[in-house]
Amino acid sequence: MKLTFKMKKAFTIIAMSFLLLVAPFAGQAEASSKPAAISKTATSLIGIKYSYGGTTTRGFDCSGYVSYVFKQNDIYLSRTAASMHASGATVKKSNLAAGDLVFFNTSGKGVSHVGIYIGNGKFSHASTSKGVRIDKLNDPYYWGKRYVGAKRISGVNSIASAK
Repeated sequence: MKLTFKMKKAFTIIAMSFLLLVAPFAGQAEASSKPAAISKTATSLIGIKYSYGGTTTRGFDCSGYVSYVFKQNDIYLSRTAASMHASGATVKKSNLAAGDLVFFNTSGKGVSHVGIYIGNGKFSHASTSKGVRIDKLNDPYYWGKRYVGAKRISGVNSIASAK
């Protein structure tokens, strides 16, 4: 009887020590998986048609697409590209990470288009001409000339690395 009590006590101490050691890192694993989940959701929608004002898989406009992707990952954003641009922390182009929002001026009147950076110099977005697709951020013929900035949304990547 004494032996089993001592074994239980030893096991409890070992288990508690393990939890104290591992607990500080538990949130980091979840946080680092969020950008991957957002990228996976974003790319799973490739090919869905463009629909002005669209917010569902029947058709998306750019901000409807971004809102939908983030909502699928339990992050709720404003509805328009301009209002999304007004939130989050500014990120330098050289510090972009998967899950960051990238913004463009396609109308000549400020921020008018938004996409999701997925890594390797590429972003996904809902294009008026070709629906949900992936393009190069630095495309010299179109997107590269219209890029206006990026934002990091709280809960996706570490805000500390946005500076």
